Amino acid sequence: MKITHVETHQVRIPAASPPFSWRDGLGGSAPAATGAVLRIGTDEGAEGVALFARPGAAAQLEELVDRVFRDELVGQDPYQREWLWHRVWELDRIEELPLPVLGLIDVALWDLAGRVAEQPVWQLLGGYRRSIPAYASTSTFATTAEFLDVATQCLEAGYAAIKLHAWGDVRRDAQLCAALRDHVGDDVPLMYDGSAGFDLPDAIRLGRALTELDYLWYEEPMREFSISAYQQLAQSVGVPLLVGETSDGAHLNTADFISAGAATFGVRASTTLRGGITGAMRIAHLADSYRLRAEIHGSDIPNQHLCMAISNTTYYESLITSTDVRRESCVDANGQVHAPLAPGIALPAHLEYPAPLQHLIP
Repeated sequence: MKITHVETHQVRIPAASPPFSWRDGLGGSAPAATGAVLRIGTDEGAEGVALFARPGAAAQLEELVDRVFRDELVGQDPYQREWLWHRVWELDRIEELPLPVLGLIDVALWDLAGRVAEQPVWQLLGGYRRSIPAYASTSTFATTAEFLDVATQCLEAGYAAIKLHAWGDVRRDAQLCAALRDHVGDDVPLMYDGSAGFDLPDAIRLGRALTELDYLWYEEPMREFSISAYQQLAQSVGVPLLVGETSDGAHLNTADFISAGAATFGVRASTTLRGGITGAMRIAHLADSYRLRAEIHGSDIPNQHLCMAISNTTYYESLITSTDVRRESCVDANGQVHAPLAPGIALPAHLEYPAPLQHLIP
């Protein structure tokens, strides 16, 4: 089997309704935008797809396919995913590809393989579980009262745990974290995500508060450029750190966080920011060898497959962006996400896009 065509297709990505906010200093939810689907096809009719949903994705991906990726992929064996994964990283040396682009080809090739095998990708990866609890990952609300009301709704909706994205103000965020712990009691797992809002002194100050409040993990309080800063943070606080979400380098960079002793809870893995399915699985196996967790970042279909395939992950991340809480469609009334059953990976159902053929090889 050989790759014969590499295409991009524009798809409309709707705006969040209602729109939502992140911490002070960051933008909020994106307006409606034109995303892109990468489609890879072969001489035997097998096809695979991957979604690039960031604003500006359509023009960016079309340019890269026309100038770089098509020539690289056409004529290659789509089952040689390891070789093609390495080729993308070779291209990155000159191109400096955006993080979400580094895994797109890999996701499409895994999708293709699953469709040919008539199995969901999580089963091709070995398969570890068929369901996993979801935690409610909040956007940033205006007041403590709103956060507490959202927390009540999330627990009533069945979510197993709650993660805060707060304001990026060390004193105010610490007060919110204490109020939430008091509100839900000692038995509900709570996590805090700083969205890289702090320097080291404030990250230590907030981390000590989270230690006293028995938060399960402390995530990205600082930009992930300085591993030595995270090393100092880990030595200064008791709350476990979850690291390596947005830093470049996939498993290579993750290894340095671990060797520095900065990953005291675990590390992040995702298809979007850590090199696709292949990169995420490398990170998961690396973390497991150190008896650390590999927590999956983001609410989307490829990451559902990762959650079902990786043994050392705890939860599926389900984003809650409105004060009127509605469970994500993949989360059931008991707060569980169940393994996808369709072959390959699949695209979100709302996209106006013709799906690849499912049964391709006699």
